[in-house]
Amino acid sequence: MAEELAQILTPDGELRGEPPVDLEATRHLYRAMVGARLFDRKGTALQKQGRLATYAPFEGQEAAQIGSAAALRGDDWLVATYRDAAAMWFRGYPWKLLLLWRAGDERGGAPPEGVNVLPPSITVGAHMLHAVGLAWAAKLLGQDRIALTSFGDGATSEGDFHEAMNFAGVYQVPVVFLCQNNQYAISLRRDRQTASPTIAGKAEAYGFPGVLVDGNDLFAVYRVTADAVGRARAGGGPTLIEALTYRLGPHTTSDDPGRYRDPAEEATWRERDPVERVRRYLQRQSAWTEEWQREIENEEAALIEQAVEEAEALPPQEPGQIFEAMFAEMTPQLREQQQELSGGGPVTPTGDR
Repeated sequence: MAEELAQILTPDGELRGEPPVDLEATRHLYRAMVGARLFDRKGTALQKQGRLATYAPFEGQEAAQIGSAAALRGDDWLVATYRDAAAMWFRGYPWKLLLLWRAGDERGGAPPEGVNVLPPSITVGAHMLHAVGLAWAAKLLGQDRIALTSFGDGATSEGDFHEAMNFAGVYQVPVVFLCQNNQYAISLRRDRQTASPTIAGKAEAYGFPGVLVDGNDLFAVYRVTADAVGRARAGGGPTLIEALTYRLGPHTTSDDPGRYRDPAEEATWRERDPVERVRRYLQRQSAWTEEWQREIENEEAALIEQAVEEAEALPPQEPGQIFEAMFAEMTPQLREQQQELSGGGPVTPTGDR
């Protein structure tokens, strides 16, 4: 049963153990966290302007996402949720496509060639089964690759979570389950979802380790995930990681957390800000300056603005294109439907079904 909270970097930026990466790598990861937060705030602003259909903020969860994604190899799989834009982007899913997806454009759901990241999952919990399938396939094919799937605490109340965990445990699948426990499933507190002392402890029932980590500690998340990835790659089977973190904003832009959360609680978690924590550490190491901060903010903001411009400059899709993205080759039924939509009238079935 997982009980002890893994932590390396305190909220004040002090070390409790050896950092898992050197100073230059830490600066790189910090820059990614800063860029991710800028994108998150831009996404919220775009939705309020009517330029995105909806948006699910992740501010406060940057360490959990960037720290875990950084522990993966390029050929590993990442299977994430609608709130995991930072992790997906860090693994190669462009901001432009993440914006298109949020605008309801199906082109946003097609990752570039060579990017082993599945499109964001809206169905809560179901994507964990896909991650187990990918990892199981890799094992059967003798491939040296693993899958990491990220989800919220609310997803652990879904049957898909238990099915995925049980299957992974029985077949010793090389998969890492990362629960970003941000304390709320929309408005439902974590303690209303389960009587289990921790979510990590649930792994015991499925025969593999569970680890509890400070999800706002970049270093601890990276080390715990790297250990789980290494174990899976070596044939040791799955791991469940519970990253304790907090969603500082609303569930989505249509939510009002003020109706169900105490402002004092939010203020307490803001003191544990994952981005500020790394900044303080870098400052202690004489590796951060206000000038550098402005520089990386300006550069990352420019890249985000460019992604917005490119996404919004794309011509609208033709209605008939909705049939073309499901299969590598369209089925006869889809061809018939596409032709009928285009005004060609009903097609006489040919029997090649």
